[in-house]
Amino acid sequence: MIKHVVMWKFRPGTEAEARRFLDGLRGLYGVIPQIREQEIGVNCLPGNYDAVLISLFDSAEDLEAYKRDPRHQAVSALCKAIRTDRTAVDWEV
Repeated sequence: MIKHVVMWKFRPGTEAEARRFLDGLRGLYGVIPQIREQEIGVNCLPGNYDAVLISLFDSAEDLEAYKRDPRHQAVSALCKAIRTDRTAVDWEV
């Protein structure tokens, strides 16, 4: 199993777009079959990153299939337009 964690900082003034992006990510769960588990959180305290995605995949190949899925790429395109920073970590569990 692969745990995939991504965090983002969004540009000020893009709160509506960030909500749309996170809603779009939530909508991928149950649609893209490779996603085994998914959790999305929004930072409730000032500073640090604005949002986080924690997801679980059966294999590195499934994670790569998810990344290449056109539905994921469409959601990611919105994020790329509003983010100022992104970081990710993947590990075997």
